[in-house]
Amino acid sequence: MHYKKHRSKIDNNQNDIVKALRKIPGVTVQPNHDDILVGYLGMTYWFEIKEQTPYKQGGELKKGALKDSQIKLINEWTGHYSVVWNLEMILKELGIK
Repeated sequence: MHYKKHRSKIDNNQNDIVKALRKIPGVTVQPNHDDILVGYLGMTYWFEIKEQTPYKQGGELKKGALKDSQIKLINEWTGHYSVVWNLEMILKELGIK
């Protein structure tokens, strides 16, 4: 019996962000890891990409904006994990201006 792997929805801005990152010397990108893994200067960064901020003004999380598993990662993951919604946020975390 063959099983199809459920492919998660890709946010509209993810492909453009991946393309832009791949143009930067020294940056590697591996998509499809909820959402992307980015390698830079010997470090691995894990980014969840959203189309817009999942937070209300004041910092409270919008209801349903993140899955329970993503909230758990934010609160418990000891490596890098960040929710972003634009390329500039990723570049800032990588230390690229």
